[in-house]
Amino acid sequence: MLLTNSLHSFSGLARHRVVDLENPLILRTPTARAIFATMKIAILTTGGTIEKTFNEADGSLRNSGSVLEEILAALRLPEAELRHISVMSKDSLEMTDTDRDIILRAVLDALVTDDAVLVVHGTDTLSVTGEHLHRHLQPLNKPIVLTGAMRPFEFRDSDAFQNLTEALLACKLLSPGIYVVMHNQALRFPDVTKDRSRGTFVRLNVL
Repeated sequence: MLLTNSLHSFSGLARHRVVDLENPLILRTPTARAIFATMKIAILTTGGTIEKTFNEADGSLRNSGSVLEEILAALRLPEAELRHISVMSKDSLEMTDTDRDIILRAVLDALVTDDAVLVVHGTDTLSVTGEHLHRHLQPLNKPIVLTGAMRPFEFRDSDAFQNLTEALLACKLLSPGIYVVMHNQALRFPDVTKDRSRGTFVRLNVL
């Protein structure tokens, strides 16, 4: 989980240290220059609940494309250079080991040119993909952030906008590693899982 003395403004972040509550070490002591410097972030979309859209013909929710551009259009990101790579568009429950290898290769490609990688993923098996990336991407010198949503972006009470916003900021603040960032917390892999009763992600040792 991230904790700062002030979350009211980016200028506040520039003056305060960021702490990992799971491991009380300072992740990064950002300066104003670091916070506001242009950062290259690759956003890999893979589908999941966050990108499901309503099909009027049969009343179903499906992964039929990415809603990322619509979300990003509502954000002010003057110091971020974003690159969208559509890797796949699948319900994460339908993902196979082959799909996770495809995501792994896409992350590896993005790490060559970008400062951070954000993976938009379905929450049901997000932790499986996170563990897969953790096993195959060590050591790291850049942050990789996974995020998603419990409800589709098209729903009025969706957490998609919040989670993507937090994940983009986390790409600037977190030290190298693999994380899930959702619901005002950043959890570092390994040993992270979805707690269905709480509707969020937790560390295995707090279940």
